[in-house]
Amino acid sequence: MIKKIIICALSAFLTVFQHTHATNTCYARLEADTLRMGNTRIERVFAWNGGAVRTLSLTDRSTGAVMQSVFDLPDFVLAKEAPQNAKLEVIQVAKSKWAPEHMIARISYNIGKVQVRRDYRLYDNVPAIAVDTYLKGEWDITLAERPIIDQICIKSRAFHCNIVEFHDSTDVHNTFVEEHKFISYHHEKKWNGNLLLARDHVTGNGLFILKEAPCSDKQVGSFPCDFITRNGRFQVTRIGFAPEDILPDQWTRLYGCVMGVTGSDELSEALALRAYQKTARRQVDMVMMNTWGDRGQDGKVCESFCMQELDKAARLGVTIYQIDDGWQAGKSPASVTEGGSFDDIWKKRGYWDVDPVKFPNGLSPIVEKAKRLGMEIGLWFNPSVQNELADWEKDAAALIDLYNKYGIRIFKIDGLILPTKKAERNLRWMLDRVREETGDEVIINMDVTNGRRVGYHWFTEYGNIFLENRYTDWGNYYPYKTLRNIWQLSRYTASERFQAEFLNPWRNQDKYYEGDIFTPSSYSFDYVAATSFAAQPLAWMEASNLPEDAYYVGALLKQWYTLAPEIHKGAILPIGDEPSGRSWTGFQSIDDDKHGYLIVYRELTPDASGLLKTWLPAGAKIKCKALMGSGKDFTTKVDTDGRIKINLRQPNSFAVYEYSL
Repeated sequence: MIKKIIICALSAFLTVFQHTHATNTCYARLEADTLRMGNTRIERVFAWNGGAVRTLSLTDRSTGAVMQSVFDLPDFVLAKEAPQNAKLEVIQVAKSKWAPEHMIARISYNIGKVQVRRDYRLYDNVPAIAVDTYLKGEWDITLAERPIIDQICIKSRAFHCNIVEFHDSTDVHNTFVEEHKFISYHHEKKWNGNLLLARDHVTGNGLFILKEAPCSDKQVGSFPCDFITRNGRFQVTRIGFAPEDILPDQWTRLYGCVMGVTGSDELSEALALRAYQKTARRQVDMVMMNTWGDRGQDGKVCESFCMQELDKAARLGVTIYQIDDGWQAGKSPASVTEGGSFDDIWKKRGYWDVDPVKFPNGLSPIVEKAKRLGMEIGLWFNPSVQNELADWEKDAAALIDLYNKYGIRIFKIDGLILPTKKAERNLRWMLDRVREETGDEVIINMDVTNGRRVGYHWFTEYGNIFLENRYTDWGNYYPYKTLRNIWQLSRYTASERFQAEFLNPWRNQDKYYEGDIFTPSSYSFDYVAATSFAAQPLAWMEASNLPEDAYYVGALLKQWYTLAPEIHKGAILPIGDEPSGRSWTGFQSIDDDKHGYLIVYRELTPDASGLLKTWLPAGAKIKCKALMGSGKDFTTKVDTDGRIKINLRQPNSFAVYEYSL
């Protein structure tokens, strides 16, 4: 439900009109030629400038710190021509199943025959303002030499910066986060990345700019970088379209941008970023089992197999049993059956029908049994990627039909190829159609394992991220490497949005080199499962391949599932050393300044105690209550470097603590 309030309209001459509308604490108001928007945490002030708004200041309202902007160009640069018929609307967006109530300050105008819409999104108690840009119409203007999504220019030469570049295609990459730290200089510098963190070394004032787009090497658009820096000027570039992408009667969404204020230290920086990431969409806690991890592919998938697997999955504490490729009548290229293909799916009758041979009774018996066992059924789905997802409406109809017929609401979206804005737009239309037609019930797991896909900061409103395909069959699954990837990502992303795999450590021991001390079989099964606790556990295996003594982990996973809402409520940040197989490492979930959780791992190190760098305040006395794993209750004092000492008797062991100050 959307309520629109027209605030003002400006044509060739300036009309002064003042109005305010708030979502609890959010506001946007135009006073003469000055536009103010913000909440209790942030205020951004613009010169209206006929709709081509230009930032005047950015204020951290928690501290009162003001960063003045001195640039004389508009924040958004599309073409040389000036906006016409500009207006401001304030839109109240009601709370939905997956998103909170929020406010949109919409600036709209036209440049020639191109209509422009800039939607500034504001959330209560979030120190950041996001902006989404949409275009439609007939392209009759000249694209600027340097198109800009958003920018700010602060009069300072002392910014210490960190630009974070992310990598998906996790089948290929094993390092997903790459940092570029520098001190801004008077010479212009171009960078790739999705996140810029900047702190004025004189005043301590900080800001972040998050580019909501795929990873840098997967973006569309010809401009060669994501950020341009020069002293205190920060520009967000490569806006993600070509003129031929613009439609006359449908909005095309460009890449987005979020600008937020931070404090003078890394913790305030991390919490400000996470406040936005956690607010923009709620996640669903789950323990998923997907059998593809045992490389049986679709060879075993059938009604009897799934019925047996459900019993064992329930014992393991699984809440969602996802049937990967093989439930459908059509055969994919990954099928054990020869001749499978994704080419011209919709020319093959009944491709996305439930396989009548494997499932003679449809999926109903499996769905019903899952319900009796306290689980849900999820399915794998590969959109028809040919011709830039031109068959998106048929794909959407197939998913909607599965929801209507069986109540299935969790889908893994795999096999994406998004080489153009058109393909990207069709995917969004497909997912939006599914959400609308199912009453916003469907949850999407976006697979980022290969190809040109959506990354970690784009399409985040639809569900969790299916992070990795690692297999003992190929000898490329190592528990500490999965832990390391989550640890690295958790500094700059909400780790609870990721599905982190754990595999059957008893399988394929012969696929690893003799003397390899980090093979999955070197770890206990509970430790292997626990490496996923800062994320969403993904049992990447067939339950039928587990030995009987593996099912003790069911009690652990059930306990985790009861704790997950509380752990995931906080901002989850990395602590200790980066996982290496030989470190003391872990995560801290910061609920408030007095309470939170610690997930601690003693890897293969001879030291029975570890001194872990945390985000706790120096000198504080904390009480830690052991909840899971092999830890014991203890009380300690945080040292001057924010470190605490933790004892775990055995190498390759873990503990989950609830702490209070």
